[in-house]
Amino acid sequence: MRILHTSDWHLGQNFFTKNRAAEHKAFIQWLLEQVETHAIDAVIVAGDIFDTGTPASYAREIYFDFVVKMQTLNCTLVVLGGNHDSASTLNESRSLLAHMGTYVVAHTRDEPEEQLVTLRNSDGTPGAILCAIPYIRPRDVMRSTANDSSDDKQQRLGEAIRDHYQQLYALADAQRQALDTQVPIIMTGHLTVIGASCSDSVRDIYIGTLDALSHAAFPDADYIALGHIHRAQKVGSTEHIRYSGSPIPLSFDELGSTKSVNIVKFNASGPASIKALEIPSFQPMRVIRGDLHAIEQQLNDLAKHDLQQTHWLCIEVDTHDYLTDLQTRIETLTADMNVDVLQLRRAKSQRQKQIERQEKETLAEITPADVFERRLEQESFDDERDKAQRERIRLCFNDIVSDLEEQRP
Repeated sequence: MRILHTSDWHLGQNFFTKNRAAEHKAFIQWLLEQVETHAIDAVIVAGDIFDTGTPASYAREIYFDFVVKMQTLNCTLVVLGGNHDSASTLNESRSLLAHMGTYVVAHTRDEPEEQLVTLRNSDGTPGAILCAIPYIRPRDVMRSTANDSSDDKQQRLGEAIRDHYQQLYALADAQRQALDTQVPIIMTGHLTVIGASCSDSVRDIYIGTLDALSHAAFPDADYIALGHIHRAQKVGSTEHIRYSGSPIPLSFDELGSTKSVNIVKFNASGPASIKALEIPSFQPMRVIRGDLHAIEQQLNDLAKHDLQQTHWLCIEVDTHDYLTDLQTRIETLTADMNVDVLQLRRAKSQRQKQIERQEKETLAEITPADVFERRLEQESFDDERDKAQRERIRLCFNDIVSDLEEQRP
């Protein structure tokens, strides 16, 4: 039995001003080739198939096209709901997709047995039992009571999630005994596990109630396929509890980590063998950091290459000076290059120093215009429409300040 574990596709994501459809289509084509090349028996998508609960029509089209093509490969597909997914959106096609060898588990079920899936080998024999556990919403497993403190809610939610895993594992173990064959038990999850390394594009879940779950809460399954964290990684010192990570970078700070899917082969005896299969890059992206001189030098070096495909850039400026013409300078430097500057920001160290300096200031030392401009700096105004909106905001603010000053006695 061979499974392929992937997660966090975020179909329909808009990356600043850019659509990711071309990247997702290229990834899916690559994935289908790997399914065939490695004779995969089941593909598990561990949550966040879509970026929002109301995905655009083109995102749904990519999803359904993938399901149809998977059907031709004699490979089972299991799709789990994530915190970005709408359970109702996934469920609307669940019954139809079930006739195409695709299991959709959008939310926890009232009858836990409905979350058990028997994965079969190519010859039709049982190859593994899957406990298909999606993102667990607090309301699915617990009820709030009056006068609960935040600590009480956190503890109760953690216990409820742990109990759900234990209950599913017990049912899977009973089913394995009924089959009278020692098939592996696989579990899934879409949550943060203590010790996992996050990225800027990961949104917190279980806000106010549970930050992360200990990996000790998981039962002794043969493999636990996790989603939600976008960097591929093992959890703690375990080998069998893993995040596959997202297939494409969903933020610039993910560029330092390799994108991959996990291929897991279960043997008749001994632990499963796990191989991380690196995903090619489908869209050139780069972070350029330094002072203005260093940034100019890096851009000049990049310009020497024949850029057949447009490069997406994040430029991080490390300077103590407040430069009102920074955007114009960068536009001039990149005018003749096949690049799109999607993000222009100050270096984190400078942003922190600026925050520390501002904390020491008093209102008497700064003007309303200073406060407004600093707040405006925290927003992104990338395309011409955004820049026009920024100017309208400035004009509106100046009008309000003028009116207030005229009303002073």
